[in-house]
Amino acid sequence: MPNLKIVTAAQEPERDGESRAEELRLLEAMLFASADPLDEKSLAAQLPQGIDVHAALLDLQLEYAARGVNLVRINGKWTFRTASDLAWLLCRESVETRKLSRAAIETLAIIAYHQPVTRAEIEDIRGVTTSKGSVDVLLEAGWIRPRGRRKAPGRPVTYGTTESFLSHFGLDAVADLPGLEELRGSGLLDGRLPPGFSVPLPSDDPGLQEDEEPLEPVALDLGLVPSGGSNEA
Repeated sequence: MPNLKIVTAAQEPERDGESRAEELRLLEAMLFASADPLDEKSLAAQLPQGIDVHAALLDLQLEYAARGVNLVRINGKWTFRTASDLAWLLCRESVETRKLSRAAIETLAIIAYHQPVTRAEIEDIRGVTTSKGSVDVLLEAGWIRPRGRRKAPGRPVTYGTTESFLSHFGLDAVADLPGLEELRGSGLLDGRLPPGFSVPLPSDDPGLQEDEEPLEPVALDLGLVPSGGSNEA
């Protein structure tokens, strides 16, 4: 009997290790087979009960950290992506790089940091009229989306960023966007900022805010054309 106890105790860690390895294999298979990122709830629904999915994903992420593909989290969902330092291997010479205009970049930054935001609010922050083209380019890229309508005269459309925006810029959430000190350190902000200047804390909560109402199931591009013309600035 004493020998039996010793053998059993020695085998328990091995079984635990084998069980953990099997959990990681199951997660690996589901993530590899999925064309879209998966959230932890969806993964847990396909796994045996009692598995700590979040902890297992972190273990799997660590295993892939030094490989050619990495396990990353985008907008709270998990997916495999080519390691960032190897992205050049997958570039095709036939791909045409389309540079965003300064107006489009400024518009995207304002939407990312101030969402939900209307065209009029974007123009107020930029200080110039924003053309329909700037918004259209961002909609076409899939980086922004109409969220709802502001409960205000004219019921203007409100805009917010998308999961594709997070994926393209390698963010888990818009809260990961650089703050004031990071922007200043990178040289993107002038060191001589006016007193009281601050960078808003961004949020991409998908739920409508109190001053928003749902969009109608009709042409979502209504309200995109600025009332003051369409010259891009």
